[in-house]
Amino acid sequence: MVVARPEASSGVDGRAEASRSDMPSSAVPSYELTSRRIEVERDTETAHRWLNHPKSAYWGMVNSSLADVERLLRGAEADPDPRFGMRMGYFEGEPQFLFELYNPVTSDLAKPGTGYAHEPGDIGMHLLVASSERRLAGFTGNVMLHIMRTAFFDCGAERVVVEPDHRNLDVQRLNAAVGFRVVGDFPVADKIARLSYCTRADFLRVTDSGRSLATDQLENP
Repeated sequence: MVVARPEASSGVDGRAEASRSDMPSSAVPSYELTSRRIEVERDTETAHRWLNHPKSAYWGMVNSSLADVERLLRGAEADPDPRFGMRMGYFEGEPQFLFELYNPVTSDLAKPGTGYAHEPGDIGMHLLVASSERRLAGFTGNVMLHIMRTAFFDCGAERVVVEPDHRNLDVQRLNAAVGFRVVGDFPVADKIARLSYCTRADFLRVTDSGRSLATDQLENP
């Protein structure tokens, strides 16, 4: 799939703006999150609503139609490798976030000039947290940990690759808090992306084996 998307939106909602008060730690609660594979017929309307929210602008799908979103979801499910595809995330029985684990070598990252250097076990990641009036301390950090645990523990990734818009400072702080290291800024599709990698070893070290975010990293994304 070659549709370029960020791994998170900057301020998708109040919960998606990464800050010290939003990070899981001993001072804030953790949340029991689950996720499942996307079911296109079931999930298109929900994804369409989220993607059309103004705070989801970094996904580049504001004003998209239902048909546009359906094509997006079907495209994400086209890879036969079971590690790759979109997943719908839940909290308290309600859909709250969406994420994609994708194959970087079949994405825009594989094109010349992006800075991406493939390694075995690479998995790319995109994230969207739903807009909500309900604010939960540490929620987005919990979502990030859930996704990274899924990539490393369930899908067997050795390294997770992200390419957020270089202006998306909120998500860069969140990335740093789970162990991502910035490679540099490169053109990816229609944006200047801040290419970053997180190895399994860095994730385990920085997050206490996936238990919590490294809040001391947030000052230096």
